[in-house]
Amino acid sequence: MSGTTEARPISALEKIALSGVMLLPLLLLHAHGLAEAAIGVIDLCFLARSALSDDWAWLRTHWLWVAGAWWSWLVFCSLPISGTDLGEGATRSLIQALATVRFLVLVAAMEHLVLTTPEARRWMYRLVAASAAWIALNCVIQDISGRNLVGWPPAAEGVLTGPFGTARAGPPMARIIIPAVLPPVADLLNRRDRRATAGAYALLLGSVVLMVLIGQRMPLVLTLFGLLIVGFLMRRLRPVVLTAAVAGALVVVASPIIAPSAYYRLVDKFSAQMDHFATSPYGQLYARAWEVGVRNPATGMGFDGFATGCPRPEYFRPTFDGSQPDGGGAIICWDHPHNHYLQALDDGGFVGLALFCAMGVVWLVPLGRGLWRDPKPLRVGLFAAIFIEVWPIQSTTAFTSMPVGGWFFLLLGWAMAEARGAIS
Repeated sequence: MSGTTEARPISALEKIALSGVMLLPLLLLHAHGLAEAAIGVIDLCFLARSALSDDWAWLRTHWLWVAGAWWSWLVFCSLPISGTDLGEGATRSLIQALATVRFLVLVAAMEHLVLTTPEARRWMYRLVAASAAWIALNCVIQDISGRNLVGWPPAAEGVLTGPFGTARAGPPMARIIIPAVLPPVADLLNRRDRRATAGAYALLLGSVVLMVLIGQRMPLVLTLFGLLIVGFLMRRLRPVVLTAAVAGALVVVASPIIAPSAYYRLVDKFSAQMDHFATSPYGQLYARAWEVGVRNPATGMGFDGFATGCPRPEYFRPTFDGSQPDGGGAIICWDHPHNHYLQALDDGGFVGLALFCAMGVVWLVPLGRGLWRDPKPLRVGLFAAIFIEVWPIQSTTAFTSMPVGGWFFLLLGWAMAEARGAIS
């Protein structure tokens, strides 16, 4: 039954799971707590349906074995066993480690049950594209009028917030904008009509310009990186991708006049941080995270290992340039180290880091299969979105934190379903 697209009766459990998945984009935008609840309902429906129909074929999925090994190791490292180095974050750490499996089951449910039909996948595209359009519309209106449609002004330093009250428009847009715009861009170019071609260029250029105007550095960099992947895989789109990148660069150059706040964050502030990276908040966090990891090489400190170890004086090491002997002390500490791979190291030691790396690989392999020969726009866009998420050289949120983690696993499940649908 897994992976089939044949028409068949849909059970009540499947209908509930389908409804939950279709609601997730809206909930990830404006109701994170309800999104968590929806993921739980989807998982329970999927598992119950598997039990009632005795259909466990999805457990043979290759990526799930590797992801399951990473999760199992994370749980083991989070066990609060006295007299050992395990579970230093205590019961709270163990509970969160156990709960992490919800995202893996969500991806499996989307791949093997909820999005097995082309129509379901088309609806997922429409909902994600509508989410991107909603964020973009609010950003444009906020940039022009000083208020979004809800009435909120930009965040500190002029960062556009889209439909939100804080500076969180950039991270979800960096992940959903390429899958959202790439299919219509490719479709317009395939018409080989001047007006359609102009529309394709305008859509992609407008997307890049919007990311510049939002004013968040890492989302802009990830968007451009994703477009680089698109240009590599899709020869026909290389001219429009190059043009969009040049347009983005020109907007940055002109931003002191047209968008001073964006220029400050994207150029002035970024340059200052790179010039003094070791003593910047990111440099301090990375140095501390490395110290926590190498001092606990076998099992890390369990889930949220960085949050557990960061404020402890025994992990106060000098910054990378040696200018701060205590690395900034406890005042620099955060819930996570702002990098997925350092987080994996602190949570599960070098074994956990190796499993996390392997998990990223086994996700990308099926998503990339056949793209060089037949680069379907949506699959390429989703591949780029997943690739930039697992790319190690970046500042990130915590791996499973909402809403960004929710967007990632939603896109991953959709991408897996598209990949499976392409070969079924």
